[in-house]
Amino acid sequence: MIGRKLEQELLQEAVEKNRAQFIAVYGRRRVGKTFLVNEFFQNKYAFKHTAVSPVNEQLKPKRNLLKIQLKEFHYSLRSYGLQAGEPVPADWFEAFHMLQQLLDTKSKEGEVRVVFLDELPWLDTPRANFMPAFEHFCNDWVLARKDVKLVVCGSATSWILDKLVDGKGGLYGRVTLSIPVEPFTLKECRDFFREGGYAMDEYDIVQAYMAFGGIPYYLDQFRRGMSVPQNFDTLLYGRQAPLRDEFDRLFSSQFTHPGELQMIVTLLAGKRSGYTREEIARKCGITTGGGLTRMLSALEKSTFVTPYVPFGESKAKFRLTDPFCMFYLKHVKDNRDATTYWQSSFNSPAMLAWSGYAFEDVCRAHIRQIKNALGIGDVTTRESSWVVPGTETERGMQIDLVIDRDDRKICLCEMKFTQGKFSVGRDYAEKVQERIRRTMEYTGNTKPVISVLVTTYGVERNEYSGRFQKVVTLEDMFGS
Repeated sequence: MIGRKLEQELLQEAVEKNRAQFIAVYGRRRVGKTFLVNEFFQNKYAFKHTAVSPVNEQLKPKRNLLKIQLKEFHYSLRSYGLQAGEPVPADWFEAFHMLQQLLDTKSKEGEVRVVFLDELPWLDTPRANFMPAFEHFCNDWVLARKDVKLVVCGSATSWILDKLVDGKGGLYGRVTLSIPVEPFTLKECRDFFREGGYAMDEYDIVQAYMAFGGIPYYLDQFRRGMSVPQNFDTLLYGRQAPLRDEFDRLFSSQFTHPGELQMIVTLLAGKRSGYTREEIARKCGITTGGGLTRMLSALEKSTFVTPYVPFGESKAKFRLTDPFCMFYLKHVKDNRDATTYWQSSFNSPAMLAWSGYAFEDVCRAHIRQIKNALGIGDVTTRESSWVVPGTETERGMQIDLVIDRDDRKICLCEMKFTQGKFSVGRDYAEKVQERIRRTMEYTGNTKPVISVLVTTYGVERNEYSGRFQKVVTLEDMFGS
């Protein structure tokens, strides 16, 4: 298994504890949650069930979804030993009662019984009365048996967090372990591609990360022997492309009302620095009440959107930080039928400009590696960008990444994605020096400012390269 070392250690500790465990595993769709659980437990379960996706096109009419879920649950019960002739449960109370009876027959001294319910949120269909039945099953049966380890999993992260991990209802405080499964880092992507026999160097892997992030399912779709642009076209463009409709599936599988959330994400894709809550409400025509709060919270918990406070400001903004959503909305949505779209345009000025912005997002996703390269891995910091509007006397200023450090220093980071070493010219050196001066003025000269260049292969030494006091390269970004 690539990565997931901490997650496996946590699961092992939970299994070894001499008491019941209620484990919630959650994360973005396609991130590898089910693979992690199946690999760790080697598919050895007292019972396992995977819910039916509510966005399955074959499920028509949708009003029969509860009936279908119960029927499929019954099939799982039978595959794990339910006696033939037992009827399909009429509701979830009866379904979990049947599961209890089945599991009671599997109790053996000294053996652990693992129950895995995959995509649990999909079982909570409208008017299904699922949660009261599930709460009763957990409180009355699971948590009363030391040898039972209940593992639930779901891509609907906000549901898992709101109903289970942070819920205030009947399962308050019942989850014994919650495990968020994060996308791969660049290093883990490299390990993944090497394990799969792909001929890709670090530069190629960063390009793949710009569009697909560290999502194992997407990376696993890459075809050996194809270049990165060829893989982009194969996976995203043309009527047979496997990820052509992935954006819509992402939202419909995770959210009950995906339309408004897609509208917010589409808005955020148009401005890299993001929008405030009030701006989102105004531009999307949504009231600023609890509904917007829930939507933004759901997007944040699902790691599509990240709130941050720009340097020098007090009001938070929301930025789209999911690489796949950003790439899809920018370059796929309106060009899906152009089968060689990326191969024919990836070296154009517009695409080269995009790669520069996308590299900034890759860097923000690897702040830990950048801090380690700067020797400040243990220093508490706050990361943000900084946009200063122009005035009559001074031009505007935009700094890609500001690292405000608790050791009373500020790092101003410039990110440059180039195919060779970055060359610092006189004009650019003057711009860097100007940014340092204005930052020191803003802080009242209370914090020394360090200029940092984050780039692919380092800096070409010349009379201006010394403007950057620290240089971080791809080699550093691929660190642990």
